[in-house]
Amino acid sequence: MKTSELKAILDQHRLWVESDHNQGKRANLRGADLQGTNLQDAYLREADLYGADLRNANLQDAYLWGANLRGATFDINFKQVGWFGSATFSEDQIPWVCLHRWFSKCADTLKWVKAEPKTMKNGGKLTTLKIYEEELTIISGAE
Repeated sequence: MKTSELKAILDQHRLWVESDHNQGKRANLRGADLQGTNLQDAYLREADLYGADLRNANLQDAYLWGANLRGATFDINFKQVGWFGSATFSEDQIPWVCLHRWFSKCADTLKWVKAEPKTMKNGGKLTTLKIYEEELTIISGAE
């Protein structure tokens, strides 16, 4: 995604939030490839980041209150996020979220959903969990 395109989306999103959803447009970053993107201080309150790839993105002080992060991919960079209360996460993101310094303050506001496994060609289900630098792959129902 081009920097100018992302900036326009973020500007419209801020207007949407600040106008109580009357102006602008909610950020739809579903499945967006945001690897390595600078999202420092990004105002992503209630943004839709479902399935977005946030690996190696600069999330320093990003504001993710109420954001949909279900299925999003991030790594240790999540520790940089400013605030993420009331956000929605997939169960496979638990290790990263629990490492955050504010986890204990917002844990009871978070929404957790079941991780969606990917379907393999042979009909089996593939779920990959990345914890620290180790990956655990779970294959179920394969023929």
